[in-house]
Amino acid sequence: MEPVSRQEEPYPGRAGFVSIIGKPNVGKSTLMNQLVGERLSIITSKAQTTRHRIMGILNGTHNGEDFQLVYSDTPGIIQPQYKLHESMMSFVRGSLEDADVVLFVTDIFEKHDENDVLKRLKHADAPVLLLINKIDQATQEQIDEKVAYWKENVPAELILPISALNGVNLEPLFHEIITRLPYHPPYFPADEMTDKPERFFASEIIREKIFLNYKKEVPYSSEVIITSFKDKEDMIVVQAEILVERPTQRSILLGEGGKMIKKTGIMAREELERFFGKKVYLETFVKVEPDWRSKERMLKRLGYEE
Repeated sequence: MEPVSRQEEPYPGRAGFVSIIGKPNVGKSTLMNQLVGERLSIITSKAQTTRHRIMGILNGTHNGEDFQLVYSDTPGIIQPQYKLHESMMSFVRGSLEDADVVLFVTDIFEKHDENDVLKRLKHADAPVLLLINKIDQATQEQIDEKVAYWKENVPAELILPISALNGVNLEPLFHEIITRLPYHPPYFPADEMTDKPERFFASEIIREKIFLNYKKEVPYSSEVIITSFKDKEDMIVVQAEILVERPTQRSILLGEGGKMIKKTGIMAREELERFFGKKVYLETFVKVEPDWRSKERMLKRLGYEE
C-alpha cells in the first residue's frame, strides 16, 4: 500500500517585494525612507534625483506573523532622452516584474498626465495600491476630487490619500501591504537593511549635496564614483571622483577659488558622518567625461544595468 502524500504546511511568515513607482518628484523616496525607518534614498525638491533601484529591507512581526518587506524605490518614470534614462527605466521595469505589491504614488498636484506610468502598470502582475501623496498641502475637497478621479480611471485595489512627509495614513498602508504578501521564507538575512554597499550610499550622499548646491544642468550632468573607501578603526577615509560632461560645468562645480566644491564637500562629509556614525575624511576630485550619460561603457562602470 502506497503512503498517503501529506500536503506541506505553508511557511508561517510572509515575505515579498513592494515596488514604489510614479512620476518624478511625487515623494517616492520620502515614502520609502518613512516605511523602512531609515534614510536610504536622496530627497531634494528637484525632480529625477533617484537614478537606481534602491531596496530597503524591513523585518518584523505583524499580528503574530513574522514578515520581511523588501521595498524598492525606483527612478521617476520619464521619456528617455539619454542612455542613462533608458537604464533608469530598466530599473523600473525590473521592479515591476518581480513585485508582489505595487505602490503607485501620485500627488495632489497631478495634472492627469500619468499615461507613462499607467502604461508600465500593465506589465505588473501584482495588486496595485494607489497613493495620493502630499495631502498635507490640500483641502478635504481637493482630496475627495482626486480620489473620485482615480476611482474612475485606475483599477487599483485600494486608493489611499497619504502624506509621506508627515506620516499620515502610513500605518493603514502598512497593514494593507502586509496582508497582500505571500507566505514565503525571507529573501535576505535579518540583519540586512539594503542590497546596496556602503560605497553606494557614500556616492549618493555626495550627489545629493550637488543637487542641493547647484542649479540648472550641473546636478543632472554629474555623477559620483567612490574610488577609495577605507573603513579604519577611528575614521572612514573616502576618495570620490565627480564626473561632469563639459569643462564649463567643472568650473561651476569648483566655484571661484574652489569655494563651492569646498562647501559641498563639507556638507557631504557631515552627512556621511551622521549616516555611518563615525568620523569621515573626504577628498573629492572633479573630472570631465564628455557625454558620459550616453556612453554604454561608462554607464556599465557606474552600475546602470539591471
